[in-house]
Amino acid sequence: MISLQGNVALVTGSSRGIGRATALRLAEAGADIVLNYARSRSAAETVAENIAQMGRNVLVVKADVSEREDVECMMEAVDREFGRLDIVVSNAASGGFRELMKASDVHFEQTMNTNVRPLITLVQAAMPLFEKTPGFARVIALSSHGSHRALPAYGLIGGSKAALESLARHLALELGDQGVRVNIVQAGLVETDSARLIPGVEQMFEHIEARTCVGPRRLQPEDVANVVTYLASPMSDMIQGQTIIVDGGATVFA
Repeated sequence: MISLQGNVALVTGSSRGIGRATALRLAEAGADIVLNYARSRSAAETVAENIAQMGRNVLVVKADVSEREDVECMMEAVDREFGRLDIVVSNAASGGFRELMKASDVHFEQTMNTNVRPLITLVQAAMPLFEKTPGFARVIALSSHGSHRALPAYGLIGGSKAALESLARHLALELGDQGVRVNIVQAGLVETDSARLIPGVEQMFEHIEARTCVGPRRLQPEDVANVVTYLASPMSDMIQGQTIIVDGGATVFA
């Protein structure tokens, strides 16, 4: 059984979807949790209540991870509350679903600033906290198949996820000798509120269900959270700079 007892984990965008499921899984494994949200405070507080009922300590922080100042203030709050940080899950993402030919400079900048840059700013701001408990630190970022596959109205998000995966590999190279493990969880199409906004999503779900190798079921946020929890644990110590695919085998064959 995975135990994260005594560890502190920060999950960005953890008021709903994969972020919510991940925060709950990490808490179930024994970690104290920092819940980050940008807009939905009531949803974040509901997640916090669930975590507190498990007997875990939980801190709820409003922060826009696309803003360096917000990230640094969030880390200061973590330091005051816990005095340490062991696990960072970079999950918050945005971008909207639109064709590249209809994308503006503002759309591009917002997508990259929310989906890519936070991996760097989060790790930079977290390093002083990582160094308080040297030898064990985990950074896990969430990606998607759009990083290497062309999907309808997904160009900006897909491009941001490709950049995210590349940054994770380079961070692993730079920080590995300092005890920091940096990996990516690349999820297939997950049944979440945001996924339901993708044009033609129901047809996409049906297509994927026909190609999975695990029987007729859809990928759930908890399936992704399980893999994040493994990567957050000491059991994954020799996994570094990798992209782990969670999609029920939908991409095993062309």
